Amino acid sequence: MRLPCFAARIGSALAALACATSIAAAQEGAHEPLSSFPRSPLSIQSEGQRHEFKVWVADTPSRRGQGLMYVTALQPMTGMLFVFPQPQAVSMWMKNTRISLDMLFVSADGHVIRIAPKTKPESLATISSMGLVTGVIEIAGGEAQRLGIRTGDRVIHPAFGVT
Repeated sequence: MRLPCFAARIGSALAALACATSIAAAQEGAHEPLSSFPRSPLSIQSEGQRHEFKVWVADTPSRRGQGLMYVTALQPMTGMLFVFPQPQAVSMWMKNTRISLDMLFVSADGHVIRIAPKTKPESLATISSMGLVTGVIEIAGGEAQRLGIRTGDRVIHPAFGVT
């Protein structure tokens, strides 16, 4: 689902090691069950409406590398939050992802800076944040449009310092 490495600053040996670990885990088919990922409530404030989601939290390099790979269905108002330790440019892909997703790229202050709607399952095309982010939210393809979620909307979650 993700590019092998999210690190915007690839020069660091630690980032390279984290990326190599994610690549090896993905290639070996060693996937952590989603039931062992942390779960968290997440809200998106959009033009006077507050949309409540329940998300899995991908908070380690291996979890970010795995994401929603091999998932065959995603219930409405659920998704995955990818959390990065510091703002960075992020690129993702849909390899081994069976369903279409909307990707919401979120800045450190909790605002949606880009929405990549209805991504193509199994695609190797890169999907870029087009800016510095500390989070990416993946929800079912078309759900952002259905709910009226737009760039500039506010994400309410501890990962963005907002609860």
